[in-house]
Amino acid sequence: MLHVDNINVYYGNIHAVKDISFEVNEGEIVTLIGSNGAGKSTTLHTISGLLRSKTGSIKFLDKVINNVPAYKLVSMGLAHCPEGRRIFLQMTVEENLAMGAYTAAKSTIEPTLEIVYSHFPRLKERRKQIAGTLSGGEQQMLAMGRAMMSHPKLLMLDEPSMGLAPILVDEIFKIIDDLHKAGTTILLVEQNAQMALSIADRAYVLESGKITLTGTGEELIKSEKVRKAYLGG
Repeated sequence: MLHVDNINVYYGNIHAVKDISFEVNEGEIVTLIGSNGAGKSTTLHTISGLLRSKTGSIKFLDKVINNVPAYKLVSMGLAHCPEGRRIFLQMTVEENLAMGAYTAAKSTIEPTLEIVYSHFPRLKERRKQIAGTLSGGEQQMLAMGRAMMSHPKLLMLDEPSMGLAPILVDEIFKIIDDLHKAGTTILLVEQNAQMALSIADRAYVLESGKITLTGTGEELIKSEKVRKAYLGG
C-alpha cells in the first residue's frame, strides 16, 4: 500500500531523515519508534506532502506521490492525524468531524458519522460541545475521528498517546486496535514503545534519522537493544 524508498529530508542544513526506506502492506499496523528528534514525525510529514524529500520516491497505492499536494492525498485515501491533535478549538465536535469529510460526497457524511460514533461513543455524547472544552483524551479521539471521516485506506497516527493519563492511553490503543480489526491499515508513530509494539505487525526503529532495526512487533519487544533503549529494561 505504501512504499517509501531512500528519502532524505532537510530542515535548512539539518539532515533530519537519512536514506529511509520501508513499506506498509494492506491490512497491517506498522509502527515507527524512536526517541525525540529521531525523525519519526518528519517522516510522516513527508509522506503526507507537508515536507519534500531531496531524493527517492514515495508510492501510495502504486502511484508516486512525492509532489502531490497534501490536500489531494486525502481524497486518494491517505489521512494524517498529527502530533498535538490540531483540532479546531472554537468549533463543536460535530463541526470538527464534518471538516474531516470535506472530500467526501455529502450523502456519505451521516453514515460515516455513525461509524465514527460507534468507535468513539464519547464523541457522540459531546457532539454539540465546543472542542476546546474537551479533555485531552477526548480531543485525541476527536482528531482520530476527524481523520476517519475521509474513509482512509491508510491512517497515519502521530503520537496518539502523548500527554494522556495511563488509563486513557489504554483506551486509545484499544480504539486503534479496533480500527485495525475493522479494516483500516495504520502507520503509527509512538514514543510508548511497549504499547505500540504490542499491537504492531511490523516495526522500525529510528535513531538520528536512520532506520537501525526492523522486525515484527513481537521480535522487537524481545530485542535486548530495544528493551534497554525504549522499554526500560
